[in-house]
Parts: sequence; structure tokens; C-alpha cells
Amino acid sequence: MFIDIHAHAYRKPVPFVVLFPTVEQLLKRYDDAGIEMGCVLPVVNPEIYLPQANEDILEMCEQHPDRLIPFCNIDPRALTNSCDAPLDTLLRYYKDKGCKGVGEIMLNVPVMDPMVQNLFKHAEAVGLPVTCDGSDRVGGDFGLYDEPGLPQLEHTLQRFPNLIMLGHGPTIWAEISSVKIPACRKPAFFPNGNQTPWHPAAGPVREEGVLQHLLRTYPNFYGELSDAYNALSRDEDYGPKFLNEFQDRLFFGTDCCHPDMPFKTHELLLDWRAKGKISEPVFRKIAHDNAAKFLGLK
Repeated sequence: MFIDIHAHAYRKPVPFVVLFPTVEQLLKRYDDAGIEMGCVLPVVNPEIYLPQANEDILEMCEQHPDRLIPFCNIDPRALTNSCDAPLDTLLRYYKDKGCKGVGEIMLNVPVMDPMVQNLFKHAEAVGLPVTCDGSDRVGGDFGLYDEPGLPQLEHTLQRFPNLIMLGHGPTIWAEISSVKIPACRKPAFFPNGNQTPWHPAAGPVREEGVLQHLLRTYPNFYGELSDAYNALSRDEDYGPKFLNEFQDRLFFGTDCCHPDMPFKTHELLLDWRAKGKISEPVFRKIAHDNAAKFLGLK
């Protein structure tokens, strides 16, 4: 019933920061949730996670070719630590190995950083979509930095019109409405564990944000729903309206980072279908069909 556009797994788990599931644990979650297949995204940027080898992901997917789809990932600093690194060589190699995208890109520099833009340039040339996480600051966090209103993302979409970008993360989904309080865009991340409560924007969506503008304006921009629960559920009238308008541009995702992690967007889609807030055809597109077409699945 579902195809997951975004999941994680470690070949062998490590007891640090987060406990990514093993392949067996991920597939158990998929069986329980009725998820047919999923894309496994490696993490290579060291800001928060221990980096993975692309070969680990390829090995997992080779063991379960009917359930798992590999993405590759390249740190933009690879090869020469410069803005003219020949990253296309690496990307073509992994595309030939069967990788369907690049990500999750989450180093903590601005979106317009020349080395990040170099990675995007080569991903466009090779024909691989990219998934990025975002941040509201540089330093002491993970994810590509952008200001409220996402001007750096928009400039990137303009600069690389043939690069497919999958919008992911709290800083993307905060933009479903106008951002009144920038500190609400993302949970504060403190490596010492001294977390403060996160209060994402709540209540009715009274004024559309830049997210809708990007989806309407740029055919190379898509939405990935793994971090969309708060944005969609805050307004049960507007949330289904958003899904209906952009039904051809949205992908279901879990961003599974832990064996016991709740799949809130999964539950929300099922609930809204059962209540008639979204139709069966809209549900199927977002849950399965859009991803199947995008990934070239039979």
C-alpha cells in the first residue's frame, strides 16, 4: 500500500546519538505498517551521525531487492575539498550501481555554499534527485542553512531547473504558513543533551507560506512528508486541501531513525482517507503511485 521515499538503517547498529534500525528491524516495521518498499538513505556528513559507506546501503538493498531501494550520498567536501571537485565521477558510479537519488544531505553550511552548489550541479548533470535536511543556524547543528522564506533554496531551484529536489525537514514544512516566529522553524539541537521544548507553529493556516509558492512555481520541487505531520495536522481543514492541490507532487516518507519511531504521517493519511478528507485516488498517489512512477518501479 505504501512506498517509503526516506528511511535509514545501519548495517550494524551503534550506541551513539540515534539508534538507526537494522535492516531486519526496518522490514519488521514495514510489515506491520503495510509498507511495500522503501528507499534507504545513507548519512555521510559527520555533524551528528556516524558516517556510513554507500556500500553498506548497496549491500542491504542487494539482500532485499524486492523491499529496499538504495540512495547514495556524497559529502560535498569529498575528493578535493573545493567547489570544482569532480563529484560527477562518484555520482555516475553509484547511479550505475542502482542508486535512485542522493541524500540525505545534511552538512551544516548554507545552501548556497559553493561546494554544496557544486554537488547540486553534478547531481543535475548525472540525473539524480537530491534529498536535504535543513537548519535555521550555522554551527552547533546539522542540516543546510537557509533563512525564513527559503531564498537560498529558491535560488538553487532557479539555478538548476533540471535538478529534482525533495523538500524535507522541519525548516521546509514550517513554511506551509507565513513564518511569524523564526525560532519555531526547527527544534533546537544541543549536543550536551540540554534540550529546550520545541513549539512548532500551531492552529489554523490563515496565510499561506512560501512552500506553496515553491510547489506551484518550480516543477523540479517536490514535497516529502516524513516531517510534515505537524504542518498538516495543525489545521484539519487546510491539511487535506494542501494534499489535494499537490497530490501529484508529494511522497510518503517515514524518515525512520529508530526501531520504535512512530509513523505519524502514515497514521494521518490513513485517518483522513477513512474520514473522507482525502479521496482514495489522492491517498494512493501520495502513499504509493507517485513514488512508484518517480523511482521507475514496475
